[in-house]
Amino acid sequence: MIPYGRHNISQSDVDAVVDVLRSDFLTQGAVLPRFETAVAEYCGAAQGVAVNSATSALHVACLALELGSGDWLWTSPNTFVASANAALYCGAKVDFVDIDPKTYNMCPIKLEQKLKLAEKNGKLPKIVIPVHYGGQPCDMAAIHVLSRKYGFRIIEDASHAIGSSYNGAKIGSCLDSDITVFSFHPVKIITSGEGGMAMTQSAELGRRMRLLRAHGITSESALFDARPNNEIWNYQQIELGYNYRMTDIHAALGLSQLTQLDQFIGQRHKIASSYATELQSLPIILPYQACGTHSSYHLYPIRVNQPMSGRTQQQVYDWFWQNGISVNLHYIPVHRHPYYKKLGFELGDFPAAEQMHREVISLPIYAGLSDSDQTKVIKLTHDILS
Repeated sequence: MIPYGRHNISQSDVDAVVDVLRSDFLTQGAVLPRFETAVAEYCGAAQGVAVNSATSALHVACLALELGSGDWLWTSPNTFVASANAALYCGAKVDFVDIDPKTYNMCPIKLEQKLKLAEKNGKLPKIVIPVHYGGQPCDMAAIHVLSRKYGFRIIEDASHAIGSSYNGAKIGSCLDSDITVFSFHPVKIITSGEGGMAMTQSAELGRRMRLLRAHGITSESALFDARPNNEIWNYQQIELGYNYRMTDIHAALGLSQLTQLDQFIGQRHKIASSYATELQSLPIILPYQACGTHSSYHLYPIRVNQPMSGRTQQQVYDWFWQNGISVNLHYIPVHRHPYYKKLGFELGDFPAAEQMHREVISLPIYAGLSDSDQTKVIKLTHDILS
């Protein structure tokens, strides 16, 4: 099978992991902070906080911004469930903002309309999480302006978007947000096996997230409560945290992969360019790239509109799988999942995201996709849709 995405591991990646395995520290050693510093420098952020998944990063980011019971978090329905679940972990309530049908990202116009209504009803969000779907950056300047007017904080879910740029700045620089979250899952642009990282320009937010990822325990004596005389205390738990640490093994792989990031994105752009050239004559909608943005192309979604193509999404999806191409669907809108239906969401709540779900298919795109495999994908696309 040709997958829609996969990791690309080099000998230098293997060597980096083996070096850690042969070292004195498999976790809580020197490699993890090197990885955090390297990603921060690449993005132009003050610091990075590495954790064991992007979901964990979203959780500690929400906690660092003091999201809690009675608060609202808004995000895009066109995302993986983790973007919304992080709010529920904090005891907060979740709502969604429909997408722009061109970019598939949170629509700033619909966000503003919803904010005006929420202000009247006293239900403004404490946090908004825009999602850079497929690596295409959101219109962060517009969202940032609204955050100043309505008083919400911003966490960028950039699980798809390390290496992407917006208005000349790398995603992760946090110029228009408080925190940005990356994912290093194996199908992402670079991988650490499992893992994630939260980027921020704030020293205080960075300190809080580091505390929360490690049980809420600190070894900084300046932060200790008073201790009884003659007792040795070399650490204290000062708040409730979690065991979300990333190991040095994972960090070593991530650090090695980071040196290949721009090369990987260049290969993805080459693949995307070939798709755009070879598929433009077909009755499908190809991905849109907004002016002033540079996408990492984590995904290459096409939209199969039945009146245009004479084919249903199901027919096209089955055709690929029957011919050895494991295409995927990104995404089932979060509010359509059974758990979220129990929270009161219904079909029709976010029509643009729902329409996209009925049409979208993610074609294979990853750094190791061979020319011959892409040619096969292109031919099969023509065979079913011409």
